[in-house]
Parts: sequence; structure tokens; C-alpha cells
Amino acid sequence: MIDVLTFYVVGGSIAMMAAVLIGLGAALKKSGWPQVEQSRATQAVASVLIGWFAVAATLSWHGAFEGTLDRAPTIQYGLFIPIIVGIVMMWRSAFVARIIDIVPQQWIIAVQLYRALGVVFLVQYAMGHMPGLFALPAGIGDVAVGLLAPVVAGRYARNPQARAAEVRTWNLLGIADLAVAVGTGFLTSPSALQLFAFDNPNTLISTFPLVLVPVYLVPLSILLHIASLKKLGQMTAQAPPLRSDARAS
Repeated sequence: MIDVLTFYVVGGSIAMMAAVLIGLGAALKKSGWPQVEQSRATQAVASVLIGWFAVAATLSWHGAFEGTLDRAPTIQYGLFIPIIVGIVMMWRSAFVARIIDIVPQQWIIAVQLYRALGVVFLVQYAMGHMPGLFALPAGIGDVAVGLLAPVVAGRYARNPQARAAEVRTWNLLGIADLAVAVGTGFLTSPSALQLFAFDNPNTLISTFPLVLVPVYLVPLSILLHIASLKKLGQMTAQAPPLRSDARAS
């Protein structure tokens, strides 16, 4: 029988993938791309998301990321390799650049509502299963960023030029939240790097199913933030300069 935590994490990950693909499909329909290209794009993105999840879930299930005090952690491979590959593709792949170009900025932001799933860390802390040094900043930060996502997206959709700074700030806060979570995760989990929480080590974050958060959801979130910032930078670069009379006013 599947336990509640597994259902929550795996179900949340699947729901997130579905949201990404639904949003992509809607953007492609409005893009004017030929139907063949739309189908190829959808299939390619679906293959990457599902294949990545399958690999991450399989490795997690077999304990590939579980930490012990006598050796270096392995979870960083599942965390950083997808981020590096994703960043390279954003700047080197014309196909990925076209995808980012057609997807509305407000959708890239709003889809991160799923970050509110981080409330699970607060629940685990309340149950005594996770150290507060990790669970409190990770949980509170994720919930805050996730709940703000549709708010920031809606405000941007109504006035993109005026809300560009808000989008940039939200993205940077979201990345900072993930950086804190990753850092405290390493410092409180069993490995040669553990410095805190020896009385209540953060074993859950490196074992299935919660390990899917750092090896799947966190890299995806960071890539969405970077895609949003990249798109924002392109918009700013393309924006016409203010006229002197407008600046004076």
C-alpha cells in the first residue's frame, strides 16, 4: 500500500508535470507554429520531464542518494547535473530558446504555485521527523514563494513593464529560498558534510519519496526561475527607451 507521503510527493510531481505540459500546449496553440512542430515540441518536453522523473524516482527508490556519516553525499549529482544541463540548453539550443520565447512570462511564474507543497516540511517538523534548521526555512520559504506565484503572475499580466522589478525580485527570492534549503539540507543530513542536527538527522530528505524534491522539483524550480529571468532580460532589452518628456514627467 502506498503511504500518504509517497502519494503526496509523487502525486504532486505528476500534477506539476501535467501543469507544465498543459501550459505549454496552450502556448503552442497561440504560437502560430505548424501543427507538426507543435506536436514535436510537446512530445520532446514530455519525454524530458517524464524521463527525468523516471530516472530520479528509480535511483531514489534504490537508495542511490541515501547518505551515511562515513562518506560524501551523492545527492548533489541528482541536484546539479540537471541544472547545468538545463542552463546550457537554454543558451545553446535554438529549440529551447523558441519554447521559452512563446510561453507567456506569467505562466512561467504562476506554475510555481506547486512550491506551496513545501508545507510537507513543516508537517514533518511538527511530527518530529525533521530538524527545524532545515524544515522551517525550507517549508516557510517554499510556501511563501508558491503562494506569491499567482499574485506576481497576475500583476505582471496586467502591466508587464511596471511589474518587471517585482518579477525579478520574486525570482531572486525563489532562488535564494532554494539555496538556503539545499545548504541546510546538506548540513543536517547524514554524510561527511553534516555539521548539525545529530540528535535528529535529516534522513528523510535523502530517501524516497522526499528525495524527489531535491533531485527533481528543486532543479526544475531553479530552471523555471532562470527561464523567467532570461525572458525578463530579453523584454527589457527589447523595450523602447523612454522619451525625454516621459522621463521628465
